[in-house]
Amino acid sequence: MRLSLLTIVLISSISFAQVNVTIRVIVPESTPKDAELFIAGDKPELGNWDPGLVKLNRVNESTWERSFSSPLGVRAEFKITRGSWNTQAVYEKGALPPNTVVEVQGDTVVELRPIAWSDEGIEPTGKIVGTVQYHRGLKGKGLQYDRDVIVWLPPSYEKETARRYPVLYMHDGQNVFDPGTSFIGYDWRVDDVADSLMRAGKMREIIIAGIYNSPDRTLEYSNTEKGRAYGAFLVNTLKPLIDSTYRTMPDRSNTAVMGSSMGAHISFLLSWWHPDVFSQAGCLSAAFWTPNVEADGKYRSYNDETLDEARSYTGTKKDIRIYLDNGTEGLEAELQPGVDTMKAELEKMGYAIGKDFEYFIDAKAEHNERAWAARVWRPLMFMFGKD
Repeated sequence: MRLSLLTIVLISSISFAQVNVTIRVIVPESTPKDAELFIAGDKPELGNWDPGLVKLNRVNESTWERSFSSPLGVRAEFKITRGSWNTQAVYEKGALPPNTVVEVQGDTVVELRPIAWSDEGIEPTGKIVGTVQYHRGLKGKGLQYDRDVIVWLPPSYEKETARRYPVLYMHDGQNVFDPGTSFIGYDWRVDDVADSLMRAGKMREIIIAGIYNSPDRTLEYSNTEKGRAYGAFLVNTLKPLIDSTYRTMPDRSNTAVMGSSMGAHISFLLSWWHPDVFSQAGCLSAAFWTPNVEADGKYRSYNDETLDEARSYTGTKKDIRIYLDNGTEGLEAELQPGVDTMKAELEKMGYAIGKDFEYFIDAKAEHNERAWAARVWRPLMFMFGKD
């Protein structure tokens, strides 16, 4: 039976505020002799998902490890690589692994025994379906980092030269179309899904613009000064560029935004802040309420501002359509209170399921690109489906 998530629960034997966690990897015989091993995960000390930043230490020819000090109660997700997402550790024949999940409850050693590496022919070698164009190094006022954008063109774009198209703007653009640039080596497959729906006549043909994220991702995708600067970049820099370069339908009714996790959070905010620009928002696994574990073991959130903004809103109902969903496993369960709160607030404002609001719970789904790829057809159909 194939497990959807490798979870290691650390059993506490000594109760300290700070405990020691050692990650040990016993490598397969196929590992190159000059290889270096890295851990890439969802914490700064784990490299913030950079696959070639945090190096493990070689113990002997077959064993690598690294130790970390951690507060009790922390939950961490990570993968082991040889420096890139094309060289992930593989634990099951023929399949890329989900993230390893550790719930820190005491001193322990986590020992992993991969059977191979993903560059040994195990990783799916997907290619982008359709035509894409790139815009490199775009600058935005108030943004520290330049931005790359990948633009996917629908099937009829090059043939029907008088036709114009709606535009969907997506965050975390490197994860949208191309497994070679996706941070876990598995993309959303939006190109495959959209192309199939369009050719089947079930979905309107649209242009999709994927905006790459930056090291400031969390701030830019939050209800912060940087978040508003990122929104202004989309409205004042990127959208005019897309509208002047491609045959778009630039009005608000044909412009939407979509993302997952923090990308879902900023998608909601962009439609909320700029309903004159974005008429629809697709919010998958939305991080409206993200719990942080402090040293005392208590959870605190840093995204309450958006929920408060929705709760305190007393104006007329905004003319926007919202798709909202979530899974049930791991981090998805921790995000659920925020998703529930936002759903309740939208319904209080008069947003109606099946009309200008859609809500879906994906049972057993985790917080990753695989899960979003499996259900991305839902927001695409909600926003651009044909009757």
